[in-house]
This record gives sequence, structure tokens and C-alpha cells, in this order.
Amino acid sequence: MGFGDFVRRHAADTRPLGIPAYRRLWAGQGVSYIGFQLTSVAVSHQIYEITDSSFWVGMLGPANLIPLVVFGLWGGAVADAVDRRKLLLAGSVIAWSATLALVALAALGSTNVGLLLAVVAVHATGFAITGPTRNAIIPRLIPADLVPAANTLSYLVGGLGTVIGPLLGGVVLARGSAVTAYLIDAVLFGSGFYAAVRLPRLEPLGKTTRPGLRSVVEGLRYVAGHPIVLMSFVVDIIAMAFALPRALFPEIVDERFAGSPVAFGWLSASMAIGSVLGGLLSGWVGRVRRQGLALTYVIAAWGLSVAAAGLVGQLWLMVALLAFGGAADMISAVWRQTILQTHAPDDMRGRMQGVFMVVVAGGPRLGDLRAGATASWFGATGAWVGGGIACAVTVLAVGLAVPAFRKYRPVVRSL
Repeated sequence: MGFGDFVRRHAADTRPLGIPAYRRLWAGQGVSYIGFQLTSVAVSHQIYEITDSSFWVGMLGPANLIPLVVFGLWGGAVADAVDRRKLLLAGSVIAWSATLALVALAALGSTNVGLLLAVVAVHATGFAITGPTRNAIIPRLIPADLVPAANTLSYLVGGLGTVIGPLLGGVVLARGSAVTAYLIDAVLFGSGFYAAVRLPRLEPLGKTTRPGLRSVVEGLRYVAGHPIVLMSFVVDIIAMAFALPRALFPEIVDERFAGSPVAFGWLSASMAIGSVLGGLLSGWVGRVRRQGLALTYVIAAWGLSVAAAGLVGQLWLMVALLAFGGAADMISAVWRQTILQTHAPDDMRGRMQGVFMVVVAGGPRLGDLRAGATASWFGATGAWVGGGIACAVTVLAVGLAVPAFRKYRPVVRSL
């Protein structure tokens, strides 16, 4: 096989970028996500400096999780009943306002952790609205056969943001302050807002249901009635809640790398580095047929790579092992997202993305809480390694025990 053939078979499919509306949304998401990740690193660092405790860093988990559960489900229901462009703009304003509040608190030198967590919760509310809305918009902008490619590109640009944001955060925190980090986020956020403004009107198609508890329950019933969809959520929760070591980064850096902000930035970016590399070589992902079995194995690989990273002492090796896990996680995310977007009808798609948002964004918050709490009992290394091993064992037990999921093969349908 020549180099050209290798590239055609394995490189990312960029055809969705030929559609202007999607291209703007993709670029805006990528730039604004750099700022989002920069703020995530800065607020974790700020809380650890104030409290000197991984437990309080872990409390960022519930501060993000509760709004994501409530407003992710509600936002998805609203996205099925209103113009999705207007809803995306409204959620963006909420998140932007919270970033400006973080700027003000940092500039005033506030050490009130409760107030910081409250502002983070407001920011999570905006994210919970915009996330499912943006994902529900994608199938309205591009042809059905390009949905997997568009999902891969979205994860790829999100991964780039998750690499650049933490690395930039390490430099900014080493040379500047949290105020500078939050200001950069506020500026970069404008690119995503511009992309939302330029979208066409996206009124709901087909029958609409008034957003509320009833419509949310209908979405949850849809998930419960489709075992493949349900299992795709279950294995993701196992991956994040058991294995994610993010809340342990400040303590591990303090113990092993003399509290270096640059080392903190590299650890924070490590999984996203793998996600980017995996995305660049993702041409084969769409050709995998046994996706349920493949999901189970790649999530087990994620857990084992996390456990191995917790056992080594060299920064470069920790980053490399976490990057391998990040590549596995990105591949699993593409398969899970495509299942939802190609199986759910348009009038249910927003709610499915709401549930997806709760799981994808909420699972890591459970992981933060789990990591912070278990570190109090077993130490940072015990919490890190034990979580990775528990993830691998549990996902293999659950994923292989459900025949429908183990044997699942995708069926492409018209959107």
C-alpha cells in the first residue's frame, strides 16, 4: 500500500467542512473550546491553591453535574420544540456571563470557594443548553452519510482545544494569573457566538411536544426502550466515573513534580493529545461493524492505560499512557454519537443529545467526585490506579454480558 492509499484509508474525512454553516460551527466550537479548557484548568488550580485539598477540587464534579443533569435534559427537550439557533444563542450568553463573573471574582481576590463553585454551576448551565443543541443541529446541516465524519471532526477540534487550552493554561498560570486565563476565555468565546449568529433558522421538524417534564420522560423512555442506546450510555458512565483521574492532577503534580504549573498543563492536555492523534487517523473507524464489542474493548483499554499511567513516575510516560487512553475514548465517543444521531428521529434528537450531554459531561464530574473522595481514603496514587483497574474489569463484565450490545452492527438509515 502506497502512502497515498494509506492517507485515503486512514486520514480523517474532511468533506463536511465543504458546507459553510457546518464549517463555521466547527471552527467556532474549536476556538471557543480552547478558552473553555483554559478556564477549567484555571479554576481547578485556583481552588487547590485556596484549599490545598483534592477533595475541594473534586467538588467541581457535583457543581458541574447537577446543572448538567437538570438543564441538559431540559435543554434537549426545548431543542426539539423551538428554533435551535435561538436556543444556542441563549445558552451561549449564560455561559459567557459566568466566565465574566469568574474574571471579576479573581480580580477581586476572592477566596470564597462556595461562590466559585456557584459560578461554575452557572457556567455548566449554559454548557448544558448549548451542547445538546449544537449536536442536534449537525444532522440538519449535512447529509446523512457524512454524519460520522462530521462527528469525528467535531471531536477532533474539541480535542485540539483540550490540548491547547491546558497547555496555554500552564503557561498563563506560571507567568500570569487566573484573571488572565478567564479573560482569554471570554475573548475566545466570541468565535463560537459568531458561528451561532450566522446559522440559518432551525425550526423543529414534524410533531413538537411542549418542553417540560413530560417530554423529558418521553426521551428517557426512548432510551430505556432501545438497549443498544442504553448500553452505549452505561459503558461511557463506567469509563468516566471509575477511571477519570483529572481531579487528582493537582495533588500528583504537587507530589511528583514540585507543583509545576507546566507539568499540570501537560497532564491536563495528555488525554486530548491522544484524542487528536486518534482523530487524525480515524478513517478506519466507520468501517468497524461490531461496534458494541469494539466499544467494550476500547473502554477497557482506556481503563488499563489510566492505571498504568498512575504507576509511573516520569512525566513524559504518564502523558504518553494517558494519550493512548484519550485516543481510545475519542474512538468510542464517535461510535456512541453516531448511534444516537442515526437512530433517533429529528423530533427526538434534541432529547437524545440532552441525555448524551448528561452522560458525556456528567460522567467525568462523577469521576472527579469519585477520585477526590477515594484519594482522601487511599491516597492519590491508590485512587488513580484502582479506578483504572475497576473500569476495565467492570466494562468487560457488563459489555460482554449483554448479547444485543455485544453483537450489535450498525444499520444506516435516512435522516
